[in-house]
Amino acid sequence: MVFAYSSSIIILLASIWLGVSIGSADIPLSTLWDNKTNPSAYSILWGIRMPRVILAGLVGASLAIAGAAFQGLLKNPLADPYTLGISSGASVGAVATIFFSLSIPVIGVYTLPLIGMVGAFITMILVLSFARLIDRSMKMETLILTGVIFSSFLGSCISLMIALTGQQLREITGWLLGSVSMRGWPYVQMILPFVVMGVVFLWLNRRELNAMMYGDERAQALGVNVKKRKYAILAGGSMLTGAAVAVSGTIGFVGLVVPHMTRMLFGTDHRHLLTLSFFNGASLLILCDLVSRTIITPAELPIGVITAFIGAPVFSYIFFKQRRSRG
Repeated sequence: MVFAYSSSIIILLASIWLGVSIGSADIPLSTLWDNKTNPSAYSILWGIRMPRVILAGLVGASLAIAGAAFQGLLKNPLADPYTLGISSGASVGAVATIFFSLSIPVIGVYTLPLIGMVGAFITMILVLSFARLIDRSMKMETLILTGVIFSSFLGSCISLMIALTGQQLREITGWLLGSVSMRGWPYVQMILPFVVMGVVFLWLNRRELNAMMYGDERAQALGVNVKKRKYAILAGGSMLTGAAVAVSGTIGFVGLVVPHMTRMLFGTDHRHLLTLSFFNGASLLILCDLVSRTIITPAELPIGVITAFIGAPVFSYIFFKQRRSRG
C-alpha cells in the first residue's frame, strides 16, 4: 500500500503543478513564492489558476469518494452519483436556488450547496425505494434504469425552470454545462466545509463498508448496525455530491471511473480505497480541466465533455463485463 499512496500523491502533486503552470500564459513554479519578479504572473497564479485547480481537485475528489462508497454499499460497480440520478437531484436543488434567488438566513452563501445536498439525498432515497419496489434483489439493470428514469424526470424539471427564467438564463445555462472556470476562492470556501464533513462521514464507516460487501446478514452478525450505517453512508455521499454539483454543475462519470480503476489496481479494501479514490479523483478532474481549457484555446470546452469521453467507454466496458460474467 505504500506504493499505492506514494504514487497517488505524486500524481496529484504533478497534476496541481501542471494545472497552475500551463495555460494561455505559462507560469514558472518559482512564481508561487515570488511576487516581485513577475507580479502579473503572480496575480494570475493566485487569483485565477490556484483557486481553479483547488476547486477542480475538491470536486473530483468528492465525486470519486462518493462513487466508491455507493459502489461498496450497493455492491454494484456501475453505481455512481451520475448514473444513479443523484447528480440530477443535486442539480434541481441548485438550479431552483438560482431560479428563485433563494438565500436561507444565517446560512447565506452556503444556501446553494445545502439545497443541492438535500436534493441529492432525497433523490438517492427515492431511487433506491423505487428500484426495490420493482425488484427486491435490486439487480444492476434495475438500479441503472431507475437512475435513468429519475434523471430524465429531473432533467425535465430543470428544462422547465430554464424555459421560465429571465435574467438568470445565462447563469443557469453556464452552470449546467459543468465548469470550474472563474469561480475563485469564494467557491473553494463554499465547498470545503462540506467536503470535510462528507469525507469524515464515509471514512468513519470504511470498516462497515467492508462488512456490508458480504451482505447485510453477515454484517449484522459482525456487530454492524446496518440500517444506521447505510443512512450515514448515504448522507455522506449525498453531501459530497450535492456540494460538488452546486459549485461546478453536472460533471459525469468521475465517481464511476476513478473507484473502478483504483479497485482494479489496489484492491477492494475500503480502508484504502476511499482515500486513494479521493486522491485519484482530484488528479483526474484537475487534468480534465487542464485539457478543457487548453485543447481549443482561447475558447474552453465544458469539463463534463472531457469526463464523458473518458467515462462512457469505461461504463460500457464494466456493463458488458458484468453481463458476460452473469451469462
